[in-house]
Amino acid sequence: MRLVQVAQHADDLDRAARFYAELLRTEPTGRFDPPGLLFFDLDGVRLLLDRNAPSALLYLHVDNVHATLERLDGLAEVVSRPAVIFTHEDDRLGPAGHDEWQAFIRDSEGNMVGLVAFQRG
Repeated sequence: MRLVQVAQHADDLDRAARFYAELLRTEPTGRFDPPGLLFFDLDGVRLLLDRNAPSALLYLHVDNVHATLERLDGLAEVVSRPAVIFTHEDDRLGPAGHDEWQAFIRDSEGNMVGLVAFQRG
């Protein structure tokens, strides 16, 4: 079994499209309006931005949490600054020998989004 799709609430599809295109560094793969659906491809998992979906807490892998926050300066509210939340001794939850950095932002639609990066400790 594998994850196919995650839905996230978006009131304004144009605004959400601009925000997520910048965050993900890719353009949407599909838009159906009506009924108000916008899709992005995340390595084979569809991210659906939907006017009727509830808010979800997404955790997105980024290469560098600090650099991503700098790139999004002015586009997203920083809720939690970058911090190491865990050091992986083995590879059960992340790459062994790496620190897991996380930061949290609010997207253009007010949803919380976690940014996660793994850096060698």
